[in-house]
Amino acid sequence: MERRRQAVIGFPDVPSNTRRGGDLRTLVSPATVGSTSGFCGAVRLAPGEGVSEHYHPYSEEYLYLVSGELRVDLDGRPVTVRPDHALLVPRNVRHRLTNVGAGTALVVFQLSPLAPRPELGHVDTEPGPNEHLAPVPVVTG
Repeated sequence: MERRRQAVIGFPDVPSNTRRGGDLRTLVSPATVGSTSGFCGAVRLAPGEGVSEHYHPYSEEYLYLVSGELRVDLDGRPVTVRPDHALLVPRNVRHRLTNVGAGTALVVFQLSPLAPRPELGHVDTEPGPNEHLAPVPVVTG
C-alpha cells in the first residue's frame, strides 16, 4: 500500500477553511490521503460562532462533539449536542451548527459517500459569515 494512504494528518497539516464559519479542516480526504469512499475532519468554533446552513445531496454526515455545547438546526429544528455524543445528518437535510457553550467547541465530522465531484458535495442555503448575498435589484416605476 502506498505511503500516502497510510499518512497521519494533523489539524495544523491542512489549510483552514473559514468560508462557512469556524476553523474547519478536512483531514482525511481524496486530496490528502487518496480516500475513495468519504472524508473526515474537524471544526473548532468559538463561543457564539457557527457553520452556516448547507446540505449534502450525495452524503450522510456524522458529527461527534468532542468538547463544548452545540446546537444543530436540522431543517430548522434545533437539536442540542453535548460532549461525547454523536448525531447523524441525513442526506438532503439542511443543517447549521452553532456553539452555544461558554468555551471552544470541537466537532469531528465524517461524510460518506463522496459526491461525484467535490463542488457538488455541499449546497449552501445561506451566506457564510464573510460572504454577502447578491443585492436584490430595486424596480421602480
